[in-house]
Amino acid sequence: MTQALFFDIDGTLVSFKTHRIPDSTVEALRQAKARGLRVYISTGRPVGFINNLGQIADLIDGYITTTGALCIVGQERFGLHSIEPHDAETIIAACREWGKSCVVVGEEHIAVVNDSDELTRQFREGLNLDFDFAPLATALREPLLQLSPFFTAEEEATVMSRLKACSSSRWHPAFTDITHRDADKGKALLTLCRHEGIDPRDTMAFGDGGNDIPIIRQAAIGVAMGNASDEVKGAADHITTSVDDEGVARALRHFHLI
Repeated sequence: MTQALFFDIDGTLVSFKTHRIPDSTVEALRQAKARGLRVYISTGRPVGFINNLGQIADLIDGYITTTGALCIVGQERFGLHSIEPHDAETIIAACREWGKSCVVVGEEHIAVVNDSDELTRQFREGLNLDFDFAPLATALREPLLQLSPFFTAEEEATVMSRLKACSSSRWHPAFTDITHRDADKGKALLTLCRHEGIDPRDTMAFGDGGNDIPIIRQAAIGVAMGNASDEVKGAADHITTSVDDEGVARALRHFHLI
């Protein structure tokens, strides 16, 4: 029986059109919580970029962040997987050589390589982020959880072939998220379930992007949003309607969870 729900943010809980959580989703999650279900976030965003969940902040039991590189429940942080220094240096060197922007996520600070108009369009405007980046040197002194370079698919493939222990997942056409190979949302679901005493067989996960495929496959029931890519839909047990068409609420009603 489902006890825990895991939700991606962008394109799953939050509309790309409005930058808000639809009212139908807010009400559905309140009903689910009232029935005793736990609600967890599973996002590619680092903690500092999670700025759009105020409507449901009181409902959230914990977080999978940075594509599975760090889990958070209350004040506890666990399941940290950082990128090896050689791999981080290789990615940043490629960004500098090719003039590509890259968001650099340290354990505490977030910086940027080659700030650009493209980064403003995609991060500051496209994801509705008003964020002051730290100096790059500050972030580089910390364990690095995720690098998000604005690579084409071809550039991504070239760089990934040079890395020792990384994986890459793309949920946005403009950039990819690179993490340690042991960090993905599916593995993080297992880590968080162990921490919380939840049987993974009692989980349901929702997503729409490429970085959601591991958790959609790992959860007992994987739900793809109607606005998801074909690859995500192919990995899912159930396909609901889009984030803007009551997709979350419809799926929870389909499985008699609300």
